[in-house]
Amino acid sequence: MKIPVSPPAQERLLDIIKSGDVDKIAQLFNRSIGPCDFKGRYLHWDKLRHLTMPEGYDTELYWLVMRDSRSRISKELPFRDKRGNSFQFCIPDTVMRDILWISENATGAIQADSKISDPKTKQTYLINSLIEEAINSSQLEGASTTRRVAKEMLRTGRSPTDHSEKMIRNNYNAMNFIREYKDELLTKSMILELHSLVTEGTLAGEDSEKSGVFRGKNDDIGVYSHDDKLLHTPPSPDELDDRIQMICDFVNADCDKESQFIPPVIKAIVVHFMIGYDHPFVDGNGRTARALFYWIMAREGYWLMEYISISRVIKMAPAQYMYAYLHTETDGNDVTYFIIHQLEVIKKAIRDLHSYLANKTEEYRLAASLLEKSKLSGVLNHRQLGLLKNALDNPGQEYTIKSHQNSHGVAYQTARTDLLALSDDFKLLRKYKVAKTDVFVAPPNLIEIIKNG
Repeated sequence: MKIPVSPPAQERLLDIIKSGDVDKIAQLFNRSIGPCDFKGRYLHWDKLRHLTMPEGYDTELYWLVMRDSRSRISKELPFRDKRGNSFQFCIPDTVMRDILWISENATGAIQADSKISDPKTKQTYLINSLIEEAINSSQLEGASTTRRVAKEMLRTGRSPTDHSEKMIRNNYNAMNFIREYKDELLTKSMILELHSLVTEGTLAGEDSEKSGVFRGKNDDIGVYSHDDKLLHTPPSPDELDDRIQMICDFVNADCDKESQFIPPVIKAIVVHFMIGYDHPFVDGNGRTARALFYWIMAREGYWLMEYISISRVIKMAPAQYMYAYLHTETDGNDVTYFIIHQLEVIKKAIRDLHSYLANKTEEYRLAASLLEKSKLSGVLNHRQLGLLKNALDNPGQEYTIKSHQNSHGVAYQTARTDLLALSDDFKLLRKYKVAKTDVFVAPPNLIEIIKNG
């Protein structure tokens, strides 16, 4: 990974004016050039410099006019970089469009997807979503456990057996912590607790005691690419107490006044960025930043965000995630680059959820159709129907009362009743005893059993 080329300094505008070049000066005041190119893209100089420019412009001039347009609509953030320079962002039309789309699709407009608004089924989908985010966020930072094994661990409640499983279990605990505290004000103590949760038992050697603790003077921390190139050196640890308090103040501030208003989704993304920039911990900064993003979104009423995994989308193109940070740092602390990247991530995650729900609806319809003519018609509940669909797809799959309980967020006795009915009453699962645990197995001829039932 290479560090993006920094753009020409805005001082070049003055140089052009002083040059007396009438044509170029006239082009400087061409207000038809906005913050984005003619395709609506908010490009960094590193890419723009390779493209064909509009007639009458060289690359530098076009950039300077575009950058000036951005500065005229920019808002300053209360944060400073390690040299004391401010961060800022702007909201061009493309960003406003995305903000409105996310607001519409993540705060209650998804009424057609009844499974996550129906009290009987929403808990099952929420647990699945928490598991997905826990796995993906951990894999983004190096966890190598397979998804099947990770899901089995979380659903059965067994203890992690290695470092990767510990990371995933920790992330799952952190996501549940967020749900519990989403109605509270953000404090440094909460951020430290979140970090403690995501790193418990995963920090090695000298760092093993630094879970839930800010990095210190002796911690040589930097952000490196996969090919070991230094990409970012965070601010001094002496500043961390004040910098984290500033993040808390930013989140908790009353933004009712129009002059201070920052859309909630932008606020959540900015906090995500600042935790990554400040890098307050020796490890686990990305997981903590993403957890805080979820916490702010949930606090602001974006309830659908509990059901999506942004880490899964980021994991598809991790280099773009890193470049979103680097573009900001190399272009005058313009956080708009990171905001645009994250808005795209959120939109894709929401669309993927819609597709997932549509697929699940079809799966349940097919399973229901298969069962319709059997004696089970109208007898099984949604949990049993969901388990049978999984069993049809996975002959030989094993289930326990604990795994069924954790998958659906129900009481132990409810889960036991579900499985015993499927095995003892309807003969759809085979029940075995392993030590003191009942294990329920999907037979390979389950379809035939249902058809003949």
